[in-house]
Amino acid sequence: MSTTTAPKQHQKGEMKEGKEGEKNIRQTNIIAAKSVADAVRTSLGPRGMDKMIISPNGETIITNDGATILQQLKLQHPCALMMSELSKSQDIEAGDGTTTVTILAGAMLSAANILLNKGVNPSVIARAFHLSSAKSAEILKEASIPIELTDRESLLKAANTSLNSKVVNQSSQTFAPIAVDSVMKVIDINTATNVDLRNIRITKKIGGTIDDTELIDGLVFLQKASHVSGGPTHIENAKIGVCQFCISPPKTNMDGNVVITDYAQMDKVLKEERAYTLKLCRAIQKSGCNVLLIQKSILREGVSDLALHFLAKLKIMVVKDIERDDIEFICKTIEAVPIASIDGFTEDKLGHAENVEEVSIEDEDKIVKITGVKGTAPCVSVLVRGANRLVLDEAERSLHDALCVVRSLVKCKYLCPGGGAMEMELCCKLKQWAETLKGEYGLCVKEYAEAFEIIPYTLAENAGLNPMELVTQLKLAHLNGEKNAGISMRKDNKVQGSVDDMTSLNVVNPLLVFLSAVKLATDTVALILKIDNIVVAR
Repeated sequence: MSTTTAPKQHQKGEMKEGKEGEKNIRQTNIIAAKSVADAVRTSLGPRGMDKMIISPNGETIITNDGATILQQLKLQHPCALMMSELSKSQDIEAGDGTTTVTILAGAMLSAANILLNKGVNPSVIARAFHLSSAKSAEILKEASIPIELTDRESLLKAANTSLNSKVVNQSSQTFAPIAVDSVMKVIDINTATNVDLRNIRITKKIGGTIDDTELIDGLVFLQKASHVSGGPTHIENAKIGVCQFCISPPKTNMDGNVVITDYAQMDKVLKEERAYTLKLCRAIQKSGCNVLLIQKSILREGVSDLALHFLAKLKIMVVKDIERDDIEFICKTIEAVPIASIDGFTEDKLGHAENVEEVSIEDEDKIVKITGVKGTAPCVSVLVRGANRLVLDEAERSLHDALCVVRSLVKCKYLCPGGGAMEMELCCKLKQWAETLKGEYGLCVKEYAEAFEIIPYTLAENAGLNPMELVTQLKLAHLNGEKNAGISMRKDNKVQGSVDDMTSLNVVNPLLVFLSAVKLATDTVALILKIDNIVVAR
């Protein structure tokens, strides 16, 4: 994929003087930023194309997520980097609309360029664009539909709309309920104003199909239970210890040596190791623990075979090689305290769950599930399945976007029609408002309004339809007061692609996605327009 290069380097401290220099710099900045928007434009919508990205280390990514694509691009020009940061900001704020915000910013820059060529001052353009952005927020709120978090169907519609433009769109009926249920389980729907997505853990497992993805009300571990013959694989009313020390005989320092000269000394060492290990296991049993989660150790084995033998005899289930990064989430979920030494292994530090079970997911592949967790900070896990790593990674990104869409509805409980409906509504209403303004401001608002046409135009273009015809029909519908009219990609009895009511087709997006996209795009464009020189610092 082509990258954007930096402008010609000036000498340190050099500044281009004069109006001609300012004009050339603005043109360079606009071209650099627009090239980024053009790079992701073909990825917009349910019929958008995917990008195959090959990193320098040979890793391959297949995605149509705007933020992911721009994150992987090697951009050099500062304004091109600003467009990448714009997409990242949209991802943080709303979680969706990363491609839309980039394309919208590119269209606004084109509109600004037209105004610059007509002699309008950049400061006037920036001011007019900010006024238009504020007016756009009012129009969006008037056209939005209020919802309640108890309305599961509306939440599912929004999640489905987000997933329909992803690589995994065929599995949207699986992912959408998982996204909605995950969020609903970790919040109080009566008081929630935000969602901490860190309470939702996504775990990926190669094998099966995407439709095998499941929501687990608790924890899931990809490793099977570590046990010898006869060890427990199913525990009810579990008392769970999170162990951060090794249950194995101590080792000498790396420079230390133990010299054994006869069999008697060897027997003594083995006897001491056995006694030491048994002492550890009995201390664990004494605390009441019947499930043991052991953190992975890089220095020595987390649990020895001898310790596994003793723990099996004591009916204690063991799951080893828990990643350090997962310890915090595990402890929060089961309300346990991580235990760093055997002396601190007490009952008050144990977590609780109704059921811990090793289950088979394929012929010989097993995982461990912890369910029936009733903590004060509810957490859930999603086990994502897929044929290979590429599918798993894209499925994870798609699920994250769907979760963010539901989070946006928790933060701002309004829905808007999709399919380019809101963009065309903004275009028509802003043009009407522009007629009430005098002088250059009216001209600026009119060009700003026309920039929104890029979204329905691109949706139709990417679907292989006639964009000019459909955008004209869509504009006429909105001028006639059909504010929910958008471009439908579904086949009816006659043609594919028509102007239809998006709410009746369940194509809806959170209001927050539109509000964030318009504001962030406008702010970025205004920032680029007000740059009149490039100075290389000494």
